[in-house]
Amino acid sequence: MIFRKGELFNGPGGLSLGAKMANVVADDGEVFKIQHVWSNDYDINACKTFAHNICGNEDDNSVHCCPVDSLPIGDRTVLPEIDCFAFGFPCNDYSQVGEKKGLEGTFGPLYSYGVKVLKEYRPKFFVAENVGGLQSANEGKAFIKILKELTKPNGDNGDLEYVVTPNLYKFEEYGVPQARHRIIIVGIRKDLAEEGIVYRVPAPTTANPLDYVTSRDAICNPPIAEDALNNERTKHKNHVVEMLNHIPAGENAWYIGLPEKYQLQVRGARLSSIYKRLDPNKPAYTVTGSGGGGTHMYHWEEPRALTNRERARLQTFPDDFVFVGNKEAVRKQVGMAVPPKGAKIVFDAILKSFAGVDYDYVEPTAKLQLDVLLANI
Repeated sequence: MIFRKGELFNGPGGLSLGAKMANVVADDGEVFKIQHVWSNDYDINACKTFAHNICGNEDDNSVHCCPVDSLPIGDRTVLPEIDCFAFGFPCNDYSQVGEKKGLEGTFGPLYSYGVKVLKEYRPKFFVAENVGGLQSANEGKAFIKILKELTKPNGDNGDLEYVVTPNLYKFEEYGVPQARHRIIIVGIRKDLAEEGIVYRVPAPTTANPLDYVTSRDAICNPPIAEDALNNERTKHKNHVVEMLNHIPAGENAWYIGLPEKYQLQVRGARLSSIYKRLDPNKPAYTVTGSGGGGTHMYHWEEPRALTNRERARLQTFPDDFVFVGNKEAVRKQVGMAVPPKGAKIVFDAILKSFAGVDYDYVEPTAKLQLDVLLANI
């Protein structure tokens, strides 16, 4: 069985690469896979990256580069029929870093276009992704509103309903060499759930911290070729190089042993990621896609920022995955993406649910379930 997939806010293709890699064989030999049909993003570089790697052609016309509010959702001549849907709706207004405007921000309400896709196409399942801060935006009201609309896209009087399973995935527990914690919401159409197709959160593959994939493992094994794509190094000022030489692995710009002449004169909040060097024996801290000086992630041994290819390794993109754009555009794409390895685990679990294949699972994060949230209002 092949599930035809549509996607909004496609970014460089982390979710789609995970979906593309997912492959499940049922007991009777039937193969369950996911196939890209159409997608959308407003970022031209991300669209070209997605098209090049997911579609095999940088100018593939199935990738629609435009603001989502100008996308003709429901027009089958432009956006054909689909069986499943994915959307990592913009996290800017839900992130713990920033103003946290939630639904009142520019990006917060964009999830509603995903709800519109559910109304128009009634896919068999969907996958939505966002940052952990989503649960606390607008004093928790935003998350409740989003879950309600994903559960019943047409409202209480509509005939379309999904069995929704939100969960906070700690990707380092799933073999990703990075402490990246994201809410992923999986929805199975209720009529199918009533027939026995039930999604369960896949059990962590590396639950023991001693088994976590480390920064060193990801970046050095195997070594990255010197001429690898997207592997340009940043040229630092001598002052920055000297400062980094005084910061041990795992420490940041606020390291107590840093000589006074290298100490930053900053008042107020001090972000822990400023000039933070990786600990080679642990997963990396969260890869981000934006931020000024001091936020580029720093090598544990060499006094420099990571290259985009090294960041891509931490995000589990293969070395032959080509990012299109200048260095900053690529940095943004890498940081905003869903780790493909983590996405594959989720899509594999969904396909196993449809194929009737057993797998190890855990209970979803209790405090994220809609009935629990409503009971605590």
